[in-house]
Parts: sequence; structure tokens; C-alpha cells
Amino acid sequence: MALGAILVSQGILSNEQLELALREQSRAGERLEQTLARLGIASSEQVMRALADELALPFLRLDETEIDEEAVRRVPPRAVFKLRALPVRIDAGRLLVATSDPLRLDSFDELRVAAGMPVDLAVAEDRDLAAQIRTRFGVAGDVLEALGAGAESTPDTRVEPAEADDASEASVVRLVNDLLFEAIRERATDIHIEPYEHELHVRYRIDGVLCDAGVPATIHRFRHAITSRLKIMANLNIAEKRRPQDGRITLHHRAAGQKPQEFDLRLSVIPMLFGEGVVLRILAKNAVLSGLDELGMPPRVLAPWRSLVERPHGIVLVTGPTGSGKSTTLYASLREVVSGEVKAITVEDPVEYHVPGVNQIQVNHQVGLDFAAGLRAILRHDPDIIMIGEIRDAETANAAVQASLTGHLVLSTLHTNDAAGAATRLLDMGVEPFLVASTVEGVLAQRLLRRVCKVCAGERAATPDEIRAGFGGEGGVVADARGCRECRNSGYRGRIGCYELLLLDESVRREIMARASADRVSAAAVAAGGLTSLRDSASDLVARRITSTSEAIAAVKAI
Repeated sequence: MALGAILVSQGILSNEQLELALREQSRAGERLEQTLARLGIASSEQVMRALADELALPFLRLDETEIDEEAVRRVPPRAVFKLRALPVRIDAGRLLVATSDPLRLDSFDELRVAAGMPVDLAVAEDRDLAAQIRTRFGVAGDVLEALGAGAESTPDTRVEPAEADDASEASVVRLVNDLLFEAIRERATDIHIEPYEHELHVRYRIDGVLCDAGVPATIHRFRHAITSRLKIMANLNIAEKRRPQDGRITLHHRAAGQKPQEFDLRLSVIPMLFGEGVVLRILAKNAVLSGLDELGMPPRVLAPWRSLVERPHGIVLVTGPTGSGKSTTLYASLREVVSGEVKAITVEDPVEYHVPGVNQIQVNHQVGLDFAAGLRAILRHDPDIIMIGEIRDAETANAAVQASLTGHLVLSTLHTNDAAGAATRLLDMGVEPFLVASTVEGVLAQRLLRRVCKVCAGERAATPDEIRAGFGGEGGVVADARGCRECRNSGYRGRIGCYELLLLDESVRREIMARASADRVSAAAVAAGGLTSLRDSASDLVARRITSTSEAIAAVKAI
């Protein structure tokens, strides 16, 4: 009996729901339980439990099941990956195997042969199987085993065994694709490939934190082949191993049940002691850009920030460390103010996202098109709003000031720890104090804090130290990040912005004119009621149990 018929017979689906799900499954090209879960008709666990009941098989939650490593070793990794079946334990001379598709009976003849013993089946969710297989065999473990089978037993740090023949070359292509697609599935923003003397580390940056990708140790033998493949994808010189190289890769990926997505990968290769280190930044070209309402700004920040970006002229700055979401805030702000009556032009390095209705310029240092040159050219195109990716030097800073003085609104970013430091940074670049005081209208400093996972987050009483630090939550209760399969056992999934907004009034402008320190600028803003602090914003997120106290304290300590 087909799975759909089983679900109808058990009353989980109606005939109409099954017809709808089958049409959607056919269109999306995914498993039926994935379609049902996406449509909100039935959870994956409900479907798998129903299937297990119908076939009189046990249902296992693999994250709560003790898995015998001896049983796992009885089946070759290639068979595990191919059949999507994981050995669980050996009982009375029989191997218990978890699968998400027990109706494929012919496949388990292959398992019996591979294990050399009788096989019993248990049913598990497909995502549980994928996570457990990845944990035990690593990302692309089957490809690495196939590559290793044709390579010499002694690792060679100079020879590239994966390029020995066409079959091996195809396997390297699949290996690199597996690494890239796994990073996309895990919502990684960066991939780090780091060579050491006897090992190769592959790490993903997820929600701002680096974590191990879980690749087998044998990947070390193919590090040169992996780097060469990435260079080929980015049209770089594979023979050049002595100099840094930068490139970009366009990658198409279609997850089950989703529209095809196009990703822009920024590749950086640097020669290191034991090979070439590689970092890839992942940008989704067709990602849906956030609006200001979706960034998590508290009302006391959102309203004045909207007022700032709607002004006809002046400089509005966003500051913070690398990876703090500054560009996302600027893009959201542009979307807020751009219309058919307004012309907006940006100069960026790189152009991260395409914004409808905005003219975007990519910096090209090879032809002399840097931020300052781009800004000078922009002024001849009659813009209303100008966005500069970053003010990095005195030339760009002075050009931005002149643009604001001639009646343009200039949006840009600066690398400073807090909002008050933006003024002193511009002064250090050589901009005259009276120009900074007369053109800068407001500065937004921000950080990204990890959200506690909605599935596993609990509550706990705040500690005395947390209460004294001002992060005692509401009623002395704070969020407890516990960890589950949905969040890779980290306790966190996704991020939210934490903001500090500095508005310039006359008292703040006087301090800037006097070349006062950032502390004095900040004190003047607090006295005038023109500063919403990062600490207040972080404390508010803790009180709403959106983030944990440890995340909030880490953000505040950074300033």
C-alpha cells in the first residue's frame, strides 16, 4: 500500500488533502512527508509513526536512541549514503537498521549482503537520519570513501590523487558541491577551509559563530584538489599558489519544495604554511530583503531612524564591526524611502543584494573606480539619495561631506565600536570639526545577537550577577538556551539586531566642534535625551526572552 493510502486509511489525511499534497509534491519534487509538513497538514513525525504502525515496525527518534558504533561499522559508508539507512544495534545476531523508506524492500537485500547478517527495519524521520549519518560519516563521507579507495594508502601532501582520472575528477566535483550545498542548507554565511600539517579543517559560520562542518579526516588528502576545483569555478589561476587570489562563483541550488536560488560566493585564497587557505562568503542573490519593521528595532529607535532616512540632506551613518548587519540595515532603509519620485544611487564593494529601483555601482579598483571616484561620478547623475558602502579614507569622507552640503542625503557605514565614536573617527580622517557637526544628522551602532531557538528554549531564574548587570529579565526570569536537533544543539537559531541610536542636537554638535572625546559626545547626547544605548536595547531583548543573557552581555562588553 502506498504511503498516501496508508495515511488516509488511518484518518490522518482526507482524500482531498491527499490529492492536494500529491499535486504539490509532484510540482516541488520532494518527499510526501516534506510536502505535508510544509503545507501544515501533518508533521513528518506523524507520517513516519503512521507508516511504522501500518507495517508493524518500531518508530525511533534517533536523537534519543543509543546507537551502537559496532553496528554502524558493519555496513560500508557508501551503502549507508546510497540507501539512506543507518545501522542502530545488533540484537541476537540480527542488525536493526533505521530507514525513512521501509517500502523499498529491494534495497534491504543489498543491506543484508553488505552487513553479512539478517536485517530488521525500524522507521525514523528523514531529517534525523541525515543528521545522524552526517555526524558519523561526515559531509560527503561516501564521496571521500570512493576517492580514498583509488588513492595510495599513504597520504601525500603534494600529489593530488583526486585528479588521476575522469571518475576521480567527477568525485571531486561532487565533493566540493556537497560542501557548498551543506553550508547553504545549514544557513551558513561563510565557509572556512584551513590546511594544517596533517589535517584539513572545514568550518561553517552559522549565526555569527564558527562551527565544525563535520567532514571525515580523510579529506586532508584531497585538499589540493578541493582548492583547484574552487579556483576553476571562480576562473582563477590554479597554477598560482604563491599569491593571494580573489574571485567569485555563481551557484544555483534548489532545496526540496523551494524555488531555485542563485548564490554569489566570494572566494578568497591565501597561501599558508601547509597549503592554501580558502574562505567563501555566501550571498543569496534572490533573497528577500528585509524592511525596517523586520529588523527588530525597538519603537524608540525605529521612529527616529525613519525620520533620519527621510531627510532631504545630511549624512546618516551605521556603525559596527564586520558582520554586524550594517549593509542589511542600509538596504532596508533604502527600500523604505526609494520611490518613483526619488533617484537613489549606491557605490558598493561588493554589491551584496540587488535593490529594485536603485542604481547600484560595483567598485572596481583595477580601473581606478573606488568609493571616492564613484561618489564624484554619482554627483553628475542628479541623485537624491546616495549610499556609500563604507567610508574608509579621508578622500571618501570629504566627498561624502561635500555631497551632503550640496543637498543630498548620504547613507554610509563606518567601523567604530559605538555611535559616539563615529564623529571622532571622521575627525581622525581629517574632516574639519565644523563640517562633521553641520552634516552628520544621526549615527546608528548595531550588533547581531543570536535568537534562542523557539523549539527548545526554556526559562530560568536570572542569577544575582545578571540582575546586577541589568539583565535580569522580566520578573527575574530569562530565556534558557538548551539545544535540540533544530538548532544543531546550540540553543540558538537566527539572529536579531541590537541597536544604539545617537541623534545630534546643538549640545552634541558643540562637543564635536571642540574635538571632544567619544565619551564626552556620548555624555552630551545622554543629557539631551538623544541617545538610545546598546545596553538598553540588549536588556529589552533579554526581557522579551528573544535572546539569552550571555548573548546580551557579550554584545555590551564589545563596546
